[in-house]
Amino acid sequence: MTATGRRDLPTLRPSPTPGDEVGWVAAHLAAVVRGPVSASGLHRGTQRAADTALAQLDLHGYARLRNEVAPRHRRGATGLSPWIRHGLLPLPRVWAAARGPHDDVSKFRDELLWQEYARHLYARLGTRLGQPLRVRPTQMATPGVAWDRSMACIDSVLDELHTDGWIVNQTRMWLASHWCVRSGGDWRDGEDEFFAHLLDGSRAANRTGWQWTAGLGTGRVYGFSRSQVERRAPGMCAGCAHRERCPIQEWPSDPPLEPVADDPRLRHDSDPARTAGPAEVQRTDTPDAVWLTAESLGDDDPALAAHPDLPVVFVFDEPLLARLRLAGPRLVFLTERLAELAATRPTEVHVGDPVDALRGLRTATTFAPVPGWRGLSSTIAPVEVHPWPWLRRPTTGSLRSFSAWRDADGGRSAPPRSRGRRS
Repeated sequence: MTATGRRDLPTLRPSPTPGDEVGWVAAHLAAVVRGPVSASGLHRGTQRAADTALAQLDLHGYARLRNEVAPRHRRGATGLSPWIRHGLLPLPRVWAAARGPHDDVSKFRDELLWQEYARHLYARLGTRLGQPLRVRPTQMATPGVAWDRSMACIDSVLDELHTDGWIVNQTRMWLASHWCVRSGGDWRDGEDEFFAHLLDGSRAANRTGWQWTAGLGTGRVYGFSRSQVERRAPGMCAGCAHRERCPIQEWPSDPPLEPVADDPRLRHDSDPARTAGPAEVQRTDTPDAVWLTAESLGDDDPALAAHPDLPVVFVFDEPLLARLRLAGPRLVFLTERLAELAATRPTEVHVGDPVDALRGLRTATTFAPVPGWRGLSSTIAPVEVHPWPWLRRPTTGSLRSFSAWRDADGGRSAPPRSRGRRS
């Protein structure tokens, strides 16, 4: 497919087809993928799968069971995060779908607000979120730390991470704490490892979560010990080679930390309009195509929904992917969505530099609150930019504390109802 008035570029690839996503990634992204190419054992990256999961959302017992690890049937986690991460389930839509006992809905919505808080932090601070926010270790972190797979709790979680590309929040904290609190590893290396494998991997949520686990955002670390495994995964320790002499038997010592100077943007945003993006559609010309990004791939994407008759263009950013080295399930997840789209409307898929692939094309797109989108869009210059579907639109207020940010409007009230399926 060729957009109006535009010649094919060398980076253009055949559109993936449903059922052949693994083969497509192996054929066209082999140079940048980490490890073998396979699909997630748990999630499909399609709108149909996302809509089905949301329709089946059952929050009964969520507050009590969301941190359970094993056996799997006891888990109360919803597993919606990969679809939320890539915009197949926008946060306002998920918020509105929450039904059930008050305590369970309240806790679930608190987790949605945490995702939104992380997005606010990243949108405001950008790459600065990759540096300690409030404290830092007084000793140099150890590079190249690896998780000890002889421990049953570590081994089973890593199996899930590598096979499914998804693990529950409790075990994310186990791995993160073991990496940086017990082993003294550089938290950024561990966060990179998560980012490579997690289907819901985002610099916003991952970096915020690792900072809080390591105590760099609060000054209070999360300590991982055997008692948590025995409580959240009964019986796991009995089958471990270390059951008699557990290396995490006792609570870990708190690492020495020292304050760092606050980034003033944590307390106040002098340009919230830049952080939040446009509040209404900005248009300078008539678009030829819709430029989709990995931040917003769903049917609810505002630009996609506004132009149902225009072709879609997606670019696998090859220079970026060569640096990130994402695992196969992550790239297959994205490709599953592109194959689904290509089955219903003209879809161009490129592999290469997005600036080269989109040069000369008049695109409509949706603002994305990430530094990468800002940099690309300033060069690509889309002719139509749609607002990001915030759960809460960013303001000038402080982001130093999640709880203070959450309660800034007087409590956990639902955000203003938005239009269409995003409500």
